[in-house]
Amino acid sequence: MRETRFHGRHEASGQGCMHPGCREPGEFRAPGERSASFDGPGDWRWLCLEHVRAFNARFDWFAGMSAEEIYAAQAPGAGWRTESPSFRAAGGIADGPRWADFDDPLEAIAARARGIKSRAAREAAVAADGRFTREEAAALEVLGLSRDADRARLRRRYAELVRRYHPDRNGGDRRQESKLTEAVGAYQLLRRHAAFAEKS
Repeated sequence: MRETRFHGRHEASGQGCMHPGCREPGEFRAPGERSASFDGPGDWRWLCLEHVRAFNARFDWFAGMSAEEIYAAQAPGAGWRTESPSFRAAGGIADGPRWADFDDPLEAIAARARGIKSRAAREAAVAADGRFTREEAAALEVLGLSRDADRARLRRRYAELVRRYHPDRNGGDRRQESKLTEAVGAYQLLRRHAAFAEKS
């Protein structure tokens, strides 16, 4: 009996198998002749189940790697240092810990937890004085400002962060754009607060 469910199957791809002489539907994607590089994504070939299995069986996963790189890739903990969305600065803590800063994944997780707790404590302390809501306290945290900051300090800090994170100041690199968005949102919230109102 032919199975109908396989991981990675694209039943509606509309492609035929690209293996010479095969007339089966090409429902599985495999790397093509051109791999992903600086110039852009690579290409793909579409194969039927039989031919994608044959392709995978003979595919050299370690092509172009040194012996040290192959050893590292086969280590039990390989890949744990890869930065996940929750460990990026945009994942909840500005300038939070990175996987690469630690030799042990449990140490990285513990540092992240400590950062979350300390941020929550700082936000609660700012909100506790009654002048700021929890959202405004979080906005102060995003901008790295204390509750006694004034209008001039708020504007100075906002300008610093815009210069730091704007793609135009980073050679078009948009990886910091989420931080820029957070800073803009925080500034827009705080600039209307009485503590930062323009003195008349």
